[in-house]
Amino acid sequence: MLELNNLKVTYGAIAALHGISLSVRSGSIVTLIGSNGAGKTTTLKAISGLLPVQAGEILYDGKNIAGLRPHEIVARGLSHVPEGRMIFANLTVRENLSMGAYLVRDPKIVRRDLEFVFATFPRLQERVQQISGTLSGGEQQMLAIGRALMAQPKFLMLDEPSLGLAPLLVKTIFEKIVEINRARGLTILLVEQNASRALEISHFGYVLETGQVTVQGDSASLRQNAQVQSAYLGG
Repeated sequence: MLELNNLKVTYGAIAALHGISLSVRSGSIVTLIGSNGAGKTTTLKAISGLLPVQAGEILYDGKNIAGLRPHEIVARGLSHVPEGRMIFANLTVRENLSMGAYLVRDPKIVRRDLEFVFATFPRLQERVQQISGTLSGGEQQMLAIGRALMAQPKFLMLDEPSLGLAPLLVKTIFEKIVEINRARGLTILLVEQNASRALEISHFGYVLETGQVTVQGDSASLRQNAQVQSAYLGG
């Protein structure tokens, strides 16, 4: 469903991605793991059109989307939950969810998707009129994911969904990611510092180091990989 071919991204004179290549199969959960500064967030931002691509291809459903504007990429079915959640803190929960559906023209589809979000995250329905900035960190993460789901995505990118959350909420968020993948058949690309959790729920993984893919394989084999265990799993 998604294929990156020799993708290069720079910040000014600094190379952030040194020609990475990876692929994500339809219906799968794929994770990118690596230390801070490895290029994980940069990869997602490049796919979303938030950063310009220096060279290479971003093939989504067989078409090169490199160079498209972010809203054009969203319209093709690709949603991005950014690091830090980035909700509209001064708007209510309902208003944030409505913003996610700004490209959806059919009110029936909007209502159906809202019901799915509330079924997935009942806490959001309980707080539907609450100002979003007053929600807990876990509730804000649920809202950020819910807002992305309102855009009718076929492909969902999640950047550090467990960041700053208590262990119990981390467990809940990862369970919900699996639930969304199975219930909707959504393809998911997951960036996550918690490598152990990410490899537990994903089907395939890539290890990024200084803007390059250094290790790749199915998640079960990566959990057994001595290099991955030593660097990311505390082995």
